[in-house]
Amino acid sequence: MRITDETVAEIHLLSLYNLASHLEGVKVHHDAEPHLIEAAKRLFNKGLTTQDDGGYLTDLGIEVAEHTQRMLTILNAE
Repeated sequence: MRITDETVAEIHLLSLYNLASHLEGVKVHHDAEPHLIEAAKRLFNKGLTTQDDGGYLTDLGIEVAEHTQRMLTILNAE
């Protein structure tokens, strides 16, 4: 399995969500870097977020973000 730049951008966005509160979303503004705008759209199209510019995580999105953040915690451990 290859990790593309697109996947890295999606992982980056998923890592921004505060999993302690499902009432906090993420907003990707129209003047953000193009790769982040496109990543937000892909996450929405995959059913992980409620809006194509971020929004809140769906139930599936919460599960994926939990796995993503656990993975990053393990990989970033010293």
